[in-house]
Amino acid sequence: MTFKSKRDRTFIILIMVASVLIALATLLPVVVELFIMEAPDMKAVWITSVIFLLCEGFILWVSLDIVYTFKENSLIVRGGLFRSNIPFEDITKVNPTSNILVGYRILSSKDALEIHYKKATMGSVIISPENQEVFLEILLEKAPHIHIVK
Repeated sequence: MTFKSKRDRTFIILIMVASVLIALATLLPVVVELFIMEAPDMKAVWITSVIFLLCEGFILWVSLDIVYTFKENSLIVRGGLFRSNIPFEDITKVNPTSNILVGYRILSSKDALEIHYKKATMGSVIISPENQEVFLEILLEKAPHIHIVK
């Protein structure tokens, strides 16, 4: 079973602001080069445009392609190219959290769950599945030993 990440309005605004900042930082020199300079350097324009597209594509991919998948023996947490394979037997505790600024997280909402597991890089991963209740029910079916803090 697969769950998509919940997206808060704040998250969408943050992605839009990041996109605008990246556009200003990379495309403003392109505009200056094309419309103000007498002899624009087209090689610089192309390089800058490609850098913009790569940066923007990476941010959108990592931000909008967030999925949590239950496999037979583990939970796969994926955000773009970042992946965590969390074996059910390694999960020790799950608790709700709104602290999205600390630790390893692949989420897009402040209404989140923190999953603690034995081999975690930062001690836990913070996720935000769309339907937390169903997500927790399935997680408890797969790993009844987990302590869930409410």
